[in-house]
Amino acid sequence: MLDDFLVRAVLGAVGVGLAAAPLGSFVVWRRMAYFGDATAHAGILGVALALAFSVPVMAGTLVVALAMALMVARLTGRGYGSDMLLGVASHAALAFGLVAASLVAGARLDLSAFLFGDILSIGKSDLAVIWGGGALVWALLAWRWQRLLTATVSPDLAWASGIDPEREQRILILALAVVVAVAIKVVGALLIGALLIIPAAAARALARTPEQMALGAGAVGVAAALGGLWGAWEFDTPAGPSIVCAAAGIFALSLLARRPR
Repeated sequence: MLDDFLVRAVLGAVGVGLAAAPLGSFVVWRRMAYFGDATAHAGILGVALALAFSVPVMAGTLVVALAMALMVARLTGRGYGSDMLLGVASHAALAFGLVAASLVAGARLDLSAFLFGDILSIGKSDLAVIWGGGALVWALLAWRWQRLLTATVSPDLAWASGIDPEREQRILILALAVVVAVAIKVVGALLIGALLIIPAAAARALARTPEQMALGAGAVGVAAALGGLWGAWEFDTPAGPSIVCAAAGIFALSLLARRPR
């Protein structure tokens, strides 16, 4: 079954949608949308370095995205505005990544795939990484769910409950770097942030509890992956952007469904 490229594309898209969904809920709650973009853009620099040193692309992406996220988190609140830091980090990481990739022999041919995704080229090893990374994210968030939720609602309440909010933030940063690493080949670095935010935002319109929102985001992510791939197949459009367009359409429908309530 996995010898069919379309089956691999569907499994890869569904895996990324499921991996990004629960984390996207925390990104929305903590207003970390720009933080997610900065981490995703750093993935391009990771791709360039991986190609330069002949290491797996996902490994290079994970390391650089994690380093960028930790650096921004460490500098935030130390005399620097978070919006300024994220703006500098996001644009600088993308620019340095593009320049570095242009200096690596043969990288120009593959660069668009990492910017906008190349889901139809997913192999069996890529599927193993995507689903393994998604399972790691779900297990990590399930293990720390109540602590992460408490730290998100109120850092003061977290301290009073014996929870270190900074440690919980580092766990979220680790999960975010994993999602960037597994998603970069499916939707590309420029669209990962959208796949994190839009399904969670759509689920938020109808959910009554945090758990419902996380599960609903997962359902929206899967629906967007399947709908986007169908649209790409029918209308011969890029798969990654088509998935994001499908997610945006579901978000618009969720707003319409919420209005009478």
